[in-house]
Amino acid sequence: MEGDGLANRRRLVSTGDLPVGDVVEEQMRAAHERYRDVTDGRVADYIPALSCASPDWFGIAICGVAGAVRAVGDADREFSIQSVSKPFVFALVCDAIGVEEARARLGANGTGQPFDSVIAVELDPDKATNPLVNAGAVATTSLVPGADVDERWEAIRSGLSRFAGRELVIDDEVYRSESGSNQRNRGIAHLLAGYDRIYADPEETTDVYTRQCSLLVSARDLAVMGATLADGGVNPVTGERVVGEDVCTKVLAVLATAGMYERSGDWLFDVGLPGKSGVSGGMVTISPGKGGMGTFSPPLDEAGNSVRGRLATTDLAHALGLNLFASAPADTG
Repeated sequence: MEGDGLANRRRLVSTGDLPVGDVVEEQMRAAHERYRDVTDGRVADYIPALSCASPDWFGIAICGVAGAVRAVGDADREFSIQSVSKPFVFALVCDAIGVEEARARLGANGTGQPFDSVIAVELDPDKATNPLVNAGAVATTSLVPGADVDERWEAIRSGLSRFAGRELVIDDEVYRSESGSNQRNRGIAHLLAGYDRIYADPEETTDVYTRQCSLLVSARDLAVMGATLADGGVNPVTGERVVGEDVCTKVLAVLATAGMYERSGDWLFDVGLPGKSGVSGGMVTISPGKGGMGTFSPPLDEAGNSVRGRLATTDLAHALGLNLFASAPADTG
């Protein structure tokens, strides 16, 4: 009987609420003002279509699990999602085949290597890395269900659209540019095929992965996508369930340990939240049970993470009480 009562109660989670809206917006504007003139970092140029981005672009957006979205700066300027797509495609795959099957096929541990490392595959005894570096992300894309390459691509495009709460479209210029310069990812896909760690044709998979990275989003979209993971898989703006609650738990765990590549430890030390960056300057950060933050600023540090995005997110994580590891002594009075 007692067990039945516990089953009917709302499951307890170790999260609180975002501050009131005026506080959130005030802190966002302060962070934008504080860092908008930072000139550190370089715009990515190894993908030709990304090299024309202005280093001055800088936007921040936050979406709470109640559905309110606040934004400052260039938060509605679109850019290609790039590696920020990885956790969301991983979530779709986990939802489709189960979280344990996904872990068995893809791995979950950080590599300590750069995002496009080949040696990380060779050094792993199981030849599996994690879904957030390129090798694991290509393998993840190969697991997306579909009878053919077109169905798999549409499953990704529509799935990421449900996360964002609007229909996402591909940037054809970025797709063509990346297709002409993605030899390393093609090589990684064939290496994985040699170890039976890719689950569809390697050339077709690399093409779908390239399309996936070329989808257009904004910082506002990333905030909503992050908030969907923070809200147990339900998009707080549309009310649509995108993935299961258990999927979010596992995706956020991998994000916390590997989302920022070889800088993931420093990121967790400074910010205390799961996050993911992309080479076009986008960044998503998730505070479970509270909401998601999206930032956009093209100049990157040596690890490929947005300089202004990292600075602003660090500030806001502390100013808004988002850090998962922050605590205060219990009031025993």
